[in-house]
Amino acid sequence: MRGICQDLVQLERLCKQLYESPDSAQRALAEKALVEFTNAADLNKCQMLLERADSPYAQVLAASTLTKLVSRTTTVLPLEQRIDIRNYVLNYLGTRLKLPAFVTQALIQLLTRLTKLGWNDNKKDDMVFRNVVEDVSKFLQGSVEHFIIGVQLMSQLVAEMNQPDNIRPLTRHRKIASSFRDTVLFDIFTMACNLLKQASEEGVDYNDEQKHSVMNQLLQLTRNCLTFDFIGTITDESSDDLCTVQIPTAWRSAFLDSSTIHLFFGLYKALPHSLSALALTCLVQIASVRRSLFNNAERAKFLSELVTGVRTILESPQSLSDPSNYHEFCRLLARLKSNYQLGELVKVDNYTEVIRLIAKFTVSSLQAPVWQFAPNSIHYLLTLWQRMVASVPYVKATEPHMLEVYTPRLPRLT
Repeated sequence: MRGICQDLVQLERLCKQLYESPDSAQRALAEKALVEFTNAADLNKCQMLLERADSPYAQVLAASTLTKLVSRTTTVLPLEQRIDIRNYVLNYLGTRLKLPAFVTQALIQLLTRLTKLGWNDNKKDDMVFRNVVEDVSKFLQGSVEHFIIGVQLMSQLVAEMNQPDNIRPLTRHRKIASSFRDTVLFDIFTMACNLLKQASEEGVDYNDEQKHSVMNQLLQLTRNCLTFDFIGTITDESSDDLCTVQIPTAWRSAFLDSSTIHLFFGLYKALPHSLSALALTCLVQIASVRRSLFNNAERAKFLSELVTGVRTILESPQSLSDPSNYHEFCRLLARLKSNYQLGELVKVDNYTEVIRLIAKFTVSSLQAPVWQFAPNSIHYLLTLWQRMVASVPYVKATEPHMLEVYTPRLPRLT
């Protein structure tokens, strides 16, 4: 026992040397020794290091080494041991609320990796790792600190389930991701929206660091749900403007309810710039929901709600001076045209006013110093107009599209 304690003291010392020593040679030696420890991945030492470590660097070392241990494909830990680690980490997070953020993140990564890899494991007819949502719900019922950890866990879990690990077969990843999608993802998305709605109704002091963190984590969680790879097609970021969100049919109710769109437009208006871009990111995904989720009447109503929200932003564009808001709003405008036909857009009640405002916004963008900080954002505006013009020969609607009025102004500026 004394030997193990000495080893742990030595590991803590090495961690401090690696991250704090000004001597590069000493850091290199410490790194070499810690790599050897990580490669050996001793389960008992990792847990003891977590339990007694005074240094957050040692805690991160223990958590990351455990993550590596449970991720191995050659030697899989017995189910009972993995369950014990899961329970230990949950208790550790629930009782140590003052951990540095990077330690908490490392522990959450360990927990979500365990959950993913054990998703289909069965113990006496109980899919034990699928109880993670129930486990996390207990955090959401605790203090603000517990709540933030709970939402972080949910957010990281969704991200982990969505990400192939490049070690195991892709077919296994898709089987787990599809099961997660079909059993719990919609419940997580609904929970996130309800919590955002509750927070917006109660009013949040965004100068309060904890309240700010709560909203940030909830928006991150919602974004992760909406960017989930629902049908197993890994999208190329270079084709961002062509992306369609393949929302499952079981999610229809959330998007037929106009309160979902109103929620995120309302959040954009109410949130400080440090958070409002995340609300717009969610709206970009909502605007990209596959057309086949709706019938014609439902699609027209959904589009009308989106266009009305866009008009509201354009009528009070002050927040678009923030580069992140500006970029996400340009993406939102481009998605409207990539997912809807010009013939559908012209039938929206306030189309004439909206196209005028979009044209004004585009001209202002091309003339203003926004070019200096957002050249990649301008691309989306130009793509929008190019596609609008390209659609003109195919429009059968009798309503005027007004493009002959506004598009002649644009080439002279570009």
